[in-house]
Amino acid sequence: MGLVDDEPEETGPAKPARPEGPYDVTEAPAGIPQLDLGALKVPAVDDVEVRVQADNEGKIQQIVLVHNDSALQLGVFAAPRSEGIWDEVRAEIRKQLFTDGVAAEDADGEWGIELRARVRTPEGLTDIRFVGIDGPRWLVRAVFQGPAAVDPAAAPPLLTCLRSLVVDRGHEAMPVREPLPLHLPKEVAEATAADGSTEVALTDGANGAAEAGGAERRKPSPRPRRK
Repeated sequence: MGLVDDEPEETGPAKPARPEGPYDVTEAPAGIPQLDLGALKVPAVDDVEVRVQADNEGKIQQIVLVHNDSALQLGVFAAPRSEGIWDEVRAEIRKQLFTDGVAAEDADGEWGIELRARVRTPEGLTDIRFVGIDGPRWLVRAVFQGPAAVDPAAAPPLLTCLRSLVVDRGHEAMPVREPLPLHLPKEVAEATAADGSTEVALTDGANGAAEAGGAERRKPSPRPRRK
């Protein structure tokens, strides 16, 4: 069983804000148009489509941002206050990829050490890049796929999304590495429940407008297994 993050809240001086995100909700700059998905507030960026898979209750299992031929899968997990967990998580992802017959290598990136690999999908070989960002009691795991996995400059809007992402961790104790709760906006959840949709293309993050049930299907982002 994983450890439970039940460390008490600190009452000392606030930590300085990061120069760029992802941001904790306590340090996020104001004025960023966002799509509220619970623990993640996804910025509305031109030419980026937000696609989610959710159950009939509106609970989200997967978030993928799409720009042209590149995609960015987002996940957010509980972490202890005292230390980051990306190094440990990255090692486990590498081990799982090796078990699946995929070689992976570390690379320096904007947020520190990344993991890069090439995997086989039904459409052929695809490049992927795993990025981890440790925050206060949370970890954001971002998986780039397609051209943006090889050249970060290939899809600047996806980088803008990640830099402007906001995490609302909440205050409840959770097991370390437990996914933080994600859910559709209320009006979207009601629409998907009415027609039984499980895939939703959110086309306007700023206003929360959505097109339910008619999302164009594209190559899914690889989903590394977690133990």
